[in-house]
Amino acid sequence: MTTAIALSAKPRNLSGPVGVAVLLATAFGLVPLVGSDYLFEAILTPFLALALAGLGLNLLTGYAGLLSLGSAAFMAVGAYAAFNLSLRVPGLPLPVSILGAGLVAAAAGLVAGLPALRLRGFYLAVSTLAAQFFVAWALNRIGWLSNDSPSGVINAPRLVVAGLSFEDARGRYLFSLTVVALLTVAAWRLVRSPTGRNLVAIRDQEIAARIVGVKVARTKLLAFALSSFVVGIAGVLWAFAYLRTVEPAGFNLDRSFQILFIVIIGGLGTLRGAFLGAGFIVVLPLALSRLGAVLPGDGFDSGTLEMVQRIVLGALIVAVLIREPAGLAALLDRAGRRLRLPA
Repeated sequence: MTTAIALSAKPRNLSGPVGVAVLLATAFGLVPLVGSDYLFEAILTPFLALALAGLGLNLLTGYAGLLSLGSAAFMAVGAYAAFNLSLRVPGLPLPVSILGAGLVAAAAGLVAGLPALRLRGFYLAVSTLAAQFFVAWALNRIGWLSNDSPSGVINAPRLVVAGLSFEDARGRYLFSLTVVALLTVAAWRLVRSPTGRNLVAIRDQEIAARIVGVKVARTKLLAFALSSFVVGIAGVLWAFAYLRTVEPAGFNLDRSFQILFIVIIGGLGTLRGAFLGAGFIVVLPLALSRLGAVLPGDGFDSGTLEMVQRIVLGALIVAVLIREPAGLAALLDRAGRRLRLPA
């Protein structure tokens, strides 16, 4: 009897079906009712786009164990592909444009993943820089990609799906949330499928995976394609739903490192780690900016404030990883276990 009472008193697992349902109901129902335009435009929409990019990279790095430093390049491929599909195919529905952009990014990721058949570890990471530099060069040199814009800047098409407009801040948030929710469910099903188990197998022990029949080369290329597909759609959200206009410099190497930090700080090999890491990366700089604005005196100028943000962010990342190398997801799990009553 005592054991039964203790078990019933344990807090519910927020990562279970009930917790996910409550989270989705809050995100789709409550937040749009009470949120401000600032909340949607400055916090939630960039958070969703970066979380999706982190989710895509986690499929590659966290689950398959393949390191990449070219995530921003695939974001750019997705953004510019969706722009060109919408521009050059009249009447093409927006969801089809986004899906097509993801497929173009997947094809680019497939090509960029070819060195993974020969290289490993940091050598592979360095090889992915080629994709980063090539995409940046192409966007600046091939005018057709940006509709012959001298600066390479593109403007987002109207966000209209089946006659419904998502042009305001709340609509762009709901549009991004829907896309992220659908792709997260797809990723959740993927990592629990035989394909997901193959990804983990080549991450943990590639030779053993090959012995038991896993087609290592095909699985690695598939990991690059799937990851780039998700990251490419994240680039569409970043350009179309968040910035509304974007230039090639917005997808530079710093963006790739930012996505990598999201995966590391959130937790490798866990889907929710991408969301925890994105929340950390998005919210913390905003909080530091607000803190700098309310300091007595003249406060900090923009350059000093940006440097302080980088220093504090780096120090906190180091502190979290020293405390829990598996990231915020593992830290949250540990805190949840401590809150439960003993059986």
